[in-house]
Amino acid sequence: MVASFISKKGHVATIPLTEQKTVTASWYVNICMPQVIEKWSILHPKAYLTSLQWHHGNASAHKAVLTMDFFAENGIKLIPHPAYSPDLAPCDFFLFPKLKKKIKGVHFNSAAKARLAYNEALQDLTKEAWENCSESWFRRMDLCIQSSVYTSRNYKK
Repeated sequence: MVASFISKKGHVATIPLTEQKTVTASWYVNICMPQVIEKWSILHPKAYLTSLQWHHGNASAHKAVLTMDFFAENGIKLIPHPAYSPDLAPCDFFLFPKLKKKIKGVHFNSAAKARLAYNEALQDLTKEAWENCSESWFRRMDLCIQSSVYTSRNYKK
C-alpha cells in the first residue's frame, strides 16, 4: 500500500507503507508527513510551510490529536473535508481511477514492481490533466457548499 500526495500542479510524493498494513497517526506524522513536506519544499523552494494548505479525508489517523498537533505546530492550514464525501477527494475522483486504468489486470512479482508501475503511470499524467483535476475539485467543493444534498450523482463535469 502507498499513500499518495498531489497538488494542483501534479504529483508531490508517494510514500509506501513498508512495515505495516494500516495508516496510523504515528506513521502519518513521523514518517509520511516529513517526507511529503520535504518533497513539497523542493517543488516550492520560495514558499513558506505556513503557505501550505493540506487536504485529507476524515480517517482516524488524520483526525488524531498527534496529527492535529503536528499541523498546528508547523502552521499548516487544513482544508476541511465533509464526512462521507469521497467524491471531494482528488485522489478518489481523479488520481486512482486514472492509475487503475493504466495498471488494471497487470500482475506484479513484488511490491517494488507494483510501486514502479504506479510511479510510471503517474508520470504519464499531463499538466492539463492535473489542471483539470484542480478545476473539477473546486467545482465539486462549490456544489457541496451550495447544496446540502450534494453527491457525485448530481455532479456534472
